[in-house]
Amino acid sequence: MPRNDHEKWQMDLEEYIRQGEPERSEKSTAWKTAIGLQDVDGLKTSEYLLETAKEHIEGKIDIKTAQKRIQSYYEERQSRTEIEEGTKEADIVSARITELLGGKTFQFSPAEWKTIHKRLFKDVFLHAGEYRTYNITKKEWILNGETVLYASADSIRDTLDYDFGQEKNFSYESLSASDAVKHIAKFTSGIWQIHPFCEGNTRSTAVFIIKYLKTFGFSVNNEVFAENSWYFRNSLARANYNDLSKGINATTIYLECFFENLLMGYNNELKNRYIHVDYKDKSAIHSATEEDSKCNNCTLEELAILRELKKNPSITQKELAVIIGKSERTIKTRTVEMQEKGLIRRENGKRNGRWEVLIEV
Repeated sequence: MPRNDHEKWQMDLEEYIRQGEPERSEKSTAWKTAIGLQDVDGLKTSEYLLETAKEHIEGKIDIKTAQKRIQSYYEERQSRTEIEEGTKEADIVSARITELLGGKTFQFSPAEWKTIHKRLFKDVFLHAGEYRTYNITKKEWILNGETVLYASADSIRDTLDYDFGQEKNFSYESLSASDAVKHIAKFTSGIWQIHPFCEGNTRSTAVFIIKYLKTFGFSVNNEVFAENSWYFRNSLARANYNDLSKGINATTIYLECFFENLLMGYNNELKNRYIHVDYKDKSAIHSATEEDSKCNNCTLEELAILRELKKNPSITQKELAVIIGKSERTIKTRTVEMQEKGLIRRENGKRNGRWEVLIEV
């Protein structure tokens, strides 16, 4: 696709999002994320995929029809080059990611991650949805050609069970958003290091984590994934690499920058060169400091509520409960607590009143 045509399509996508129509905006963001995630494997989507996505966003076809069209498109093609094969993978997987991101079901378990991988890569990879049976290494640019030490094939199941068990028993209830981000970064880097599948680990990890984060009540800013998927992958690699002889320690700081932007609305500069093991200017890593957010001590739940009140000051507690995914009683309790903490206030009474957010979010 010519660059100017691709840029025009991106502009159309941004316009759908800006228009604010909930259904179109949600579809547009899902497609943008799905397409952006193909960058982690250096894949680009076709013009046909972009036109099909546009029809889906505009409500002319449903997602199942979009997938069938893309499948038929490649079945009918006679000539196949290496580039076309890569494009085929990008198109098929993008449509499947879009469907998964639009789904409302989710179960926090290794089995869910396997299912996501299978749904994304069925008929694309030979062993979709199956754990690898051999050990792997991958040369990384940011590590000067060295590899992360991935989990051995015979330890995958036990390691996954342990990591998921630890996370399931962890409570975010009283944790500040900044501390929650650190924990999420640690969990994400931990399960990614297991690398349970032969291929497609980063894309399936991203989809799983997006869906997991939505269980906290967040309208996750998927555009951070869409525009920084390569940074996301590199930060995962850097979080799992040590070379003590050279003074290099594994660190989740780069991944934390990513999740701060994703969940807290920070504006950290996400540059891949910052992650390289030879990069020395550590002052450039955080362009957004704690002072940039006045809600650093808010919990994830409170931050989610604040953002919805900011978007719609007239929202009812019942409507808020549906969006956040909590009970109406929980929302009533939280809003009372937040008023006592000076985060919000109610103007003009219960029936016709409005919410005012008293801090920057």
